[in-house]
Amino acid sequence: MSVLPLVFTSGWASGINAYAVVLLLGVFGATGLSDEVPESLQRPEVLVAAGVLFLCEAVADKIPYVDSVWDSAHTLIRPAAGAWVGALLAGHSGSLSDVAAGLVGGSTALASHTVKAGTRMAVNTSPEPFSNVILSLAEDLGVGAIVTFAMFHPTAAAVIAGALLLTGLLVLYFLISRIRRFLRRRAQRREERRLVVRAGPPPG
Repeated sequence: MSVLPLVFTSGWASGINAYAVVLLLGVFGATGLSDEVPESLQRPEVLVAAGVLFLCEAVADKIPYVDSVWDSAHTLIRPAAGAWVGALLAGHSGSLSDVAAGLVGGSTALASHTVKAGTRMAVNTSPEPFSNVILSLAEDLGVGAIVTFAMFHPTAAAVIAGALLLTGLLVLYFLISRIRRFLRRRAQRREERRLVVRAGPPPG
């Protein structure tokens, strides 16, 4: 069976939370629940490092504006992780070249990371204080559910991941358009107030 669906799904999930993907895959492999996981992902030091970084992301990802800084710092890390995991999965399976798997995993991770980072920037403009926590929890649960599902039904999981990625890109386009309109209107109002102040009070 081709490993491509699993590579695609792990790439999508890596763009959202790369450390959770590495941790979940490693646990599935170490516990013997899946034969698709390479031994390099099952090593204790890899699992410990992924677990610690996952906890750090779980905290940073729920704090407004801190999450955007965290996302910016992971603009290269998440796609690189998606490419690395994809290449490892392909090398272990032998049904797909490492280069092709790396390209699929990395590009998919970059796309989903763009959706995640852009959506968080939009959410941070909202006055509602719990939006980040709710969205972060939904992302964590979604990644865990899809990666777990992919271990047993890789093709179906890839279809779901593809649908979520496409939906996220459409939502991001809509949000960016609204944010741009909001910023333009705010800049226009500021300019109008500045002109009124310069003109001074009316005579008489």
